[in-house]
Amino acid sequence: MQMQRIDHRLPWSTLGSERTLSVFRFGSGERKAYIQASLHADELPGMRTAWELKKRLLALEAEGALKGVIELVPVANPLGLGQLLQGAHQGRFEFASGKNFNRDFVELSAPVAERLQGRLGDDPHGNILAIREAMAEVLAQLPAPASQLQGLQRALLSHACDADVVLDLHCDCDAALHMYALPQHWPHWRSLAAHLGMRVGLLAEDSGGSSFDEACSLPWLRLAQQFPDASIPLACLATTLELGGQADTGKPEAEAHAEAILAFLAEQGLIAGQWPPARHEPCEGMPFEGTELLFAPHPGVVTFLRPAGAWVEKGEALFEVIDPLSDQVSTICAGTSGVLFALERLRYAQPGFWLAKVAGREPLRRGRLLND
Repeated sequence: MQMQRIDHRLPWSTLGSERTLSVFRFGSGERKAYIQASLHADELPGMRTAWELKKRLLALEAEGALKGVIELVPVANPLGLGQLLQGAHQGRFEFASGKNFNRDFVELSAPVAERLQGRLGDDPHGNILAIREAMAEVLAQLPAPASQLQGLQRALLSHACDADVVLDLHCDCDAALHMYALPQHWPHWRSLAAHLGMRVGLLAEDSGGSSFDEACSLPWLRLAQQFPDASIPLACLATTLELGGQADTGKPEAEAHAEAILAFLAEQGLIAGQWPPARHEPCEGMPFEGTELLFAPHPGVVTFLRPAGAWVEKGEALFEVIDPLSDQVSTICAGTSGVLFALERLRYAQPGFWLAKVAGREPLRRGRLLND
């Protein structure tokens, strides 16, 4: 097999222009991994890593080392790539609608369950094939997309919904490596976390918002709960990988991330050959409900006192907010012990914008966990 390039023309382009989503498919076989990068278009470490993956996958395919299908989408959001405002990239929210590019993906479990009433039994493999077929049918039979964003999201999900492994490559503002996943999948992800050197795994069954990774993995959990008498494995391992901060596009980092991902895929039986063991210990998986978001009490310039990736104790000072007009200085301390995994990139405090995130072991929040 040789690499295939699949181009999807997105609907609803402006007159005289069009945008294309490109998928690169390597290998062949029943098992499949799907990897996409920069769904938030201003988060570019994943795109840089995807290019390293693309080169390595071409070589591995030529060597006959691929034992399944690996689909790679290096540019998952051509819409957001063009959103520049006075030189500043705005890739998280679509200009036209204000919607987050990584929210409100199609929820597949309910329509799939309707199609499969009375058809699922005690054959796990047969159930997997039936569910994936129903997912593809549901997506294919949806009404025509009403926007470019909707068309983009459906194209991405249609390629990922039949995959055994789904990796959605993102980054945070200024951050240590971390990841999001279902708690039921954490034992399977510990190896990838160790290969990548993740600092923390954030675990939740449903964080709210129907983000891409949960749109892939959560339907399997819901279907297993809805059909308790059928043997339904959690057949899609899906995660969001946060590959550091927005500025972390260096070549050594991208090469290391790519090799770590390939080593994990080899462990999953998708790539042949000998691969080095993980260089790090697995990080701890913590409840996403235990993440504390810290805000400033007033405007001012921000000075961070601890770096991203540090373990901090409850009550420890994390940053200062300084008003140079009134001389008011506020020191913000951690309200929980845990990993300080992300810092805001901008250094000016604004109302309603988080400045630091700490992943702790004790639940602090309920309901919708995503802060958009």
